Amino acid sequence: MRITRTTLVTGVGAVVATALLAGCGGESSGGSDADGEITGSIRFQTWSLTPTYTEYLNGVIADFEEANPGTSVELLDQPGDGYSDKVLSQASTNTLPDVLNLPPDFALPLAQQDFLYDVSQATDLPATYVEGSVEAFRFAGVEGVYGYPWYLGTDVNYWNSQQLDACGLDSSAPPATTDELFEQAATMAQACPENYLISRVPGLGDFTLEGIDILNEDGTEFIFNTPEAAAIIDRYAEAYANGEMPPTVLNSDYLGNSQLFTEGKVAWTTGGATAIDSFEENNPSLKDNVAISPALNISPLYVQGVSVAADSQNLATALAFAEFVTNTENQNEFAHIANVFPSTQGSDGDTYFTEDDGTPSAQARVTGFESLQTAEVLTPYSVNGAMNDYLGQQIALAIRGDISGQEALDTSVEKLNDLLARQ
Repeated sequence: MRITRTTLVTGVGAVVATALLAGCGGESSGGSDADGEITGSIRFQTWSLTPTYTEYLNGVIADFEEANPGTSVELLDQPGDGYSDKVLSQASTNTLPDVLNLPPDFALPLAQQDFLYDVSQATDLPATYVEGSVEAFRFAGVEGVYGYPWYLGTDVNYWNSQQLDACGLDSSAPPATTDELFEQAATMAQACPENYLISRVPGLGDFTLEGIDILNEDGTEFIFNTPEAAAIIDRYAEAYANGEMPPTVLNSDYLGNSQLFTEGKVAWTTGGATAIDSFEENNPSLKDNVAISPALNISPLYVQGVSVAADSQNLATALAFAEFVTNTENQNEFAHIANVFPSTQGSDGDTYFTEDDGTPSAQARVTGFESLQTAEVLTPYSVNGAMNDYLGQQIALAIRGDISGQEALDTSVEKLNDLLARQ
């Protein structure tokens, strides 16, 4: 995965996996002892990180080999496109590399078929990594943890200070919760009917933000059609009817709130910690005119990890290398050069992530890093594109006023459960 694409394509790996892994039964050729000697050769597969980060990766490998005489690590890198299919093909033919770079949604089908090693048996993960990043590799219905957290991403809020201050709001105190967002959106609409604070429609992640469960405990059934979730949809419908959202927000050709924020047409968007640079570059009038705050309610978490093949013939070496790649020192170095966040607890000792030098980019970075301590994956990895599309269609009907929020969710849960049963 390219560093600029930290937002994951949720559920794609799980969907494709059903067909490719069906029939192989999770059988492997049998691995070695996790407590054995750290020696021998292993293969380390990354996802579209070379040639940009070849020097860094080779440096990590050289340091590991020097610290562990008798070991040898071969670096493999796969192209960005088709990586999930490549990994699933490797699994189905029992040719998985010993250590491989996987996001949780790609790891899920492999863990379900016993192709990955439960790394919680080898490492005290909660003591080493940010809690949410560990939880990202725990999957409903599968005991264990199937990846060492590597680099992370999250979103922060960006507000057009000039618009907020000119429309009866205070840019030094932007909304911190969903309730405050709707309250301030109404104030802006009354003061400045041509300006909008809300310019997006809700999705599953918005239910998680309000503490609503998306799936049952074993991950076999969607259960988000609650009165509380319906109330969220109805609240958006009311805001839309009151002119508090752009009339084009439900159109198929809607540009998205990030683009409209860049153009100065809406007052709020979310984005990664480096998004501020893009906003200012593409619209210089936004320079020194953007307020930054943490994401509403709960910060979203985007995770990349390093997993270990269960049938590695040098399992102890593979585990040791995976831990080495993801230790604090190596993660901090990588995060500096790749503009991502490290997942290790000890990374808060690096002032690059904790000290604001007064620049917007530093403020966004510090805000994002602080958010990682409580950030969560907001949408289950079993949710695929078809599910999101169907839900989005029903929510759009409800916001337009054609159906109620409860009707939209009841219909969606029925359809999504049918799709889930077919996976």
